[in-house]
Amino acid sequence: MEGKMKVAVMQDIRKLEFVEREIPKIKKNEVLVKLEYVGVCGSDLHFYEQGCIGNIKVNPPFVLGHEPGGVVVEVGEDVQDLSVGDRVALEPGKTCGHCEFCKTGRYNLCPNVEFFATPPYDGVFQEYVAHDASLCFKLPDNVSTMEGALIEPLAVGFHAAFQGEAHAGQTVVVMGAGCIGLVTLMALKAVGVSKVYVVDVMDKRLEKAKELGAAEIINGKNKDAVEEVLKLTEGKGCDLVIETAGTEITTHQAIRMTKRGSNIVLVGYSKTGEMTLPMSLVLDKELTFKTVFRYRHRYPLAIEAVSEGKVNLKGIVTNEYNLEDIQEAMDNCVDHKEDIVKAVIKIS
Repeated sequence: MEGKMKVAVMQDIRKLEFVEREIPKIKKNEVLVKLEYVGVCGSDLHFYEQGCIGNIKVNPPFVLGHEPGGVVVEVGEDVQDLSVGDRVALEPGKTCGHCEFCKTGRYNLCPNVEFFATPPYDGVFQEYVAHDASLCFKLPDNVSTMEGALIEPLAVGFHAAFQGEAHAGQTVVVMGAGCIGLVTLMALKAVGVSKVYVVDVMDKRLEKAKELGAAEIINGKNKDAVEEVLKLTEGKGCDLVIETAGTEITTHQAIRMTKRGSNIVLVGYSKTGEMTLPMSLVLDKELTFKTVFRYRHRYPLAIEAVSEGKVNLKGIVTNEYNLEDIQEAMDNCVDHKEDIVKAVIKIS
């Protein structure tokens, strides 16, 4: 396809400008996707507000956005499973396929991954993208492209649930009710966990968690989260904690509120990248820590869960902006975290 497309480019901290670029040319194994929705992720906001996440730094000009959904408008000659007009969710990381991690199926750990909106690779706050067809997953008729864009964070939630070996009959606590906390809640419900307690310090996020199926919500600013969980579990503690807030305080609480022999899954990144934890208590309780780096093999499962009505992805969206208003969108997401749970950018 010939022509120009509009691209929102980060030129500096908290400064976006629109530029015109050529519509990408596709390779034999790629499809061209006309994007319809892109979610705003916490990592996008970190890069936008601070210019870095830990040691990963943005060198503008740079394009943010890695949660895309859209429609196929051109197909490479070697592509057999997709056609023009198919609506797709795009998995944003292209791996090498040759390293030990790719060969053993743990491709999310590939050291050579090219991931949208992770420097030096541009993201997709733009109108079109060329992407490997094997990473574009066809959406069922009852799943919208907005939901398709949100399959990316939902895949993280499912990966966290499976890392924690979550199953029916457990009592699970999710620390943090931002986007990842909420999709983790829904993933846990989808795999059969009925008792999911959610902890946060923002009432609007906790209300959203209750709306999406949390058995109990706890405002950690007003109550001692550990005491509340112990009270709810008759002093036994919970079976699993999934920590999505990324703070030392909530990680301490996770250690104290779990039963002996339980799992704790760490998903959230701390601002400093370092924590001091009560390791004697960890050893005494024989706790197992699991961690999450993105996901692997979760897109088909996540799409199926949405299609079957097990996950209400639309329910996490609190704000929708047009691409033309992306500067306002990003500023609002940074400045009003207490009010905006999940924002999406409508591209077309």
